[in-house]
Amino acid sequence: MLKIRNAHEEDAEIIVHFQMEMAYETEQVRLDKEQVSEGVLNVLRDVQKGRYFLAQWKDKVAGSLLITTEWSDWRNQWVLWIQSVYVLPEYRRKGIFKSLYNHVKSLAMDDKEVAGLRLYVDKSNDKAIEVYKKLGMDGDHYRVFEWMKGRKE
Repeated sequence: MLKIRNAHEEDAEIIVHFQMEMAYETEQVRLDKEQVSEGVLNVLRDVQKGRYFLAQWKDKVAGSLLITTEWSDWRNQWVLWIQSVYVLPEYRRKGIFKSLYNHVKSLAMDDKEVAGLRLYVDKSNDKAIEVYKKLGMDGDHYRVFEWMKGRKE
């Protein structure tokens, strides 16, 4: 039985593990565990920074995602950003992300202050892009650009 629930501080270790695995799997980046641990705990301790949701399959956490917010002056509403998505390999193609997504979408639909959902995906992550399209999302409208301190320019 699959259950979607809010994450709590005692879930930090599994979320850190997921983030470390996701970064390596998608971008071949090895993250600093201490820094990720502090970042995850900061979110878990301050709802203004975001909210993690976990997909629990029986007694095991099978996947997670993070929601952060962006204010849209055009819409005079919040946009929820889906980030830090990870599903354990053995649970993929079983509807775990779809359930997490539908949970967050339902929260958005019920909140008059929320305009919609967004996420970004590495353009070479064809499997994820296929999943997002099947859920009715499209990537045709915007491209995301970024500058991050410490990256080679």
